[in-house]
Amino acid sequence: MAPLTGRLAPLGKPLTYVLKALAPQLGHVRNGNRRYDVTVAVRDSRSDPGAARQAVHDLVTLDQAHIVLTMAGTQVLPAVAEACEELRIPCVSTTFPWQAYVHARGASPGHAFRWTYHFAWGLDDIAGVFARMWEQIDGPHTVGCLWNDDFQGTLLRHPEHGFAPVTSARGHALADLGPYREPATGFQTQIRRMRDHDTDIVTSAATTADLALFHHEARQAGLRPRLITCSRWLTYPHSQITTTPTVHTELADAHIATLVYWSPNHPYRSSLDGTTCADLAHAYQRDTGASWLQPLGLAHALVEIAHHVLSTADDPTEHAAIAHTLANATLSTIAGPLDWKRGPTPNIALLRLVGGQWHPGPKGPNLAIVTNHGAGDIPVTGGLQHT
Repeated sequence: MAPLTGRLAPLGKPLTYVLKALAPQLGHVRNGNRRYDVTVAVRDSRSDPGAARQAVHDLVTLDQAHIVLTMAGTQVLPAVAEACEELRIPCVSTTFPWQAYVHARGASPGHAFRWTYHFAWGLDDIAGVFARMWEQIDGPHTVGCLWNDDFQGTLLRHPEHGFAPVTSARGHALADLGPYREPATGFQTQIRRMRDHDTDIVTSAATTADLALFHHEARQAGLRPRLITCSRWLTYPHSQITTTPTVHTELADAHIATLVYWSPNHPYRSSLDGTTCADLAHAYQRDTGASWLQPLGLAHALVEIAHHVLSTADDPTEHAAIAHTLANATLSTIAGPLDWKRGPTPNIALLRLVGGQWHPGPKGPNLAIVTNHGAGDIPVTGGLQHT
């Protein structure tokens, strides 16, 4: 299940590329003494929750799927997972903080789903990475929070599962600049609050267009954040997410730091054929003419997991056997080691995060790794830049 069309389409490209690139290896699996032919069916979520639910139904009833793979979309991904849970079809997903994955489905941490499994990071992991980058600029700080009025912003503000527990424990204060509706038409209220709280660092989960508008209006008001940490869309090169030149120009000047969950410098290999992260990124750029994207490594890992489960389940033709194998799976992938038995909550395997920053380069923005606390095997490739 991939967003082939609609606003999430740029994030569907890595998954469709991986499926094509690995096609020769996916024609069959060996499970014990038996060989099973494999068919890969691709359905378009159209970047819409309703369309995604219908597409899941088609995968199960028309394509007779045994396992569903999906990624991308704060509304679409939970819709896919819920449809799979209802239809009793095993599902593996990624690119979504695990707290959001649980809460978006009306559950709480500790709840065990029967058919649906996810690998990613937590909001607490993002907060920890961001705080360590703030701390490279003296500190502790009062940090302005530019969060929307939707599900994303609500969860980031959550007193237990949001940013505050992690950042306050490290001595930082969070100043909520006030919710806003996406797409934003202006940020005058948030800029006044930024001035009132004397915040010189801003953290956000804004779209590229909204963050560029905020930065532009802040500069016009005589304010210039020393650093902006931003998750969500700013984990991707803004030059590939929007075609608006003014957005590119504004964000290139904004010192945007973000989370890094995969890069060509990560020291992992594919469990299928030993392909390295650098190999995968280079092949993607060679074959598509586009820069690598972080979801590329996770898309590859999705396929590795499906291959592993079909190769090791007691009966790869039975949904229950596949789900049971997923619940107990451990696998070293090109995205890093995954272990569903360790939690932090049922159905979740954790990925490690490091901190990165978009640095201007001759071929567009380049994502440098600027902090690797807790992941020393992932090399730092640049220094944090700030005003």
